[in-house]
Amino acid sequence: MNAHTKGNEKISFKEKMGFGFGDLAVNFSWASLGMFIVYFYTDVIGLGAGIVGTIMLFSRFLDGFSDIAMGAVVDKTNTKYGKARPWILWLAIPFSVLTVALFAVPDISYTWKIVYVIVSYNLLVLSFTSVVIPYGTLNTLITQDKPQREVLNLYRMFFAQIGVLIVTNLTMPLVDQFGGGQSGWVLTYAIFATIAALLFFTTFKTTKERVKPVKVEQNKKIKLKDSLKTLSKNKYWVIVFGYFIVFSIGDGLRQGSTVYYADNILDMPGLVGALTIAFTVPVIVGFFALPVIFSKFGKRNAIIAGSFISILGCLFVLIEPGSVWVVVISQIIRGIGSVPLIGALWALLPDTIEYGEWKTGIRNEGVLYSGGSMGQKIGIGIGTASVGWVLAIGGYNGVLDVQPDSAIDSIYAVFVYLPIVVYLLQIILMYFYKLDKFYHKVASDLEVRKQS
Repeated sequence: MNAHTKGNEKISFKEKMGFGFGDLAVNFSWASLGMFIVYFYTDVIGLGAGIVGTIMLFSRFLDGFSDIAMGAVVDKTNTKYGKARPWILWLAIPFSVLTVALFAVPDISYTWKIVYVIVSYNLLVLSFTSVVIPYGTLNTLITQDKPQREVLNLYRMFFAQIGVLIVTNLTMPLVDQFGGGQSGWVLTYAIFATIAALLFFTTFKTTKERVKPVKVEQNKKIKLKDSLKTLSKNKYWVIVFGYFIVFSIGDGLRQGSTVYYADNILDMPGLVGALTIAFTVPVIVGFFALPVIFSKFGKRNAIIAGSFISILGCLFVLIEPGSVWVVVISQIIRGIGSVPLIGALWALLPDTIEYGEWKTGIRNEGVLYSGGSMGQKIGIGIGTASVGWVLAIGGYNGVLDVQPDSAIDSIYAVFVYLPIVVYLLQIILMYFYKLDKFYHKVASDLEVRKQS
């Protein structure tokens, strides 16, 4: 059975929507980890910023390695529902329950609060692995047609941004509506988690796995160690893995620092929602132009251009750092620049999967896709931890009404200067990514093999 059996069947609007709902569900939790979790632990629970940063980094690094194992599990899964879809069904409720548990820190001693945070956070991230690796792999199993795959990815990223908008704009108002304090956070995320579970069930119900490997029996016999060996031979996967890490560091910095900037520089903590809208709306609108941009310029060139635009957005803040309108315009510019950065993120991996099969003769979607999640976790871990560490170095204390000048400088560092470094690293990585130039040959050669 070749990889194109029903692989080019036209994907319905209903299935595209259902697939996109999966990332909407993920971001009811994921956006919170980037935007609010450090703030929640430092300013609501009262933990030290340095301790929180260390927990974030250690947990993400540790769990990042479980991604490869989960990818191998997906590659070996064989049920009547397929390889990836059953995991979305099985993990929907555990993922949602653990999201709520993250905020339900009991009123116990400081040390035991740290223990609870470590355990609950790691359990959530582990459940995240178990659902997001299959979900990411599902893209390559729905269709092998490159244009349709890219459209599926755009639906995914579109709804991911919708999830970010919902969480960042409704969280604080809902927390206040439920009386504020920790109980307000728990009730708010009970609502978000319930919706997330329903969305996962919808993704499972509305999607279909069509693509099979060229040699089904051969791929079933591939051992994990042999599958891992193929990674070193796939240089473009290595570059994309690095891009995932660097991009996610920047994402962690941007999300984690926004609430601190709004609270301490602009003196308007409630402005975090508006700043997120200013960034996210251009991203969502820009997604509609991405198919044309990618077709004309390629994903690599679009990412490089977007990185330069994002750097200009960061520098724009320096015109008047305390001006709300200057910061809003800066966010808009960064949002425009981030359109190809976000839109290409998960669209790059399928191309490297095809290149890997072309190069090695082995098709291992699960392991290769797990690299994206692993890179994302490592990057978010570094980015989120950096927010906590830099604030701690600057002497930030969440219980103080007025922060020292050194703490204010540290907020500028995580909101403006470190993101610029990240964008420069993205440009360097993409300089070496040449797959766009000969991908058509890869696809053509694979087609010839499969037909024979």
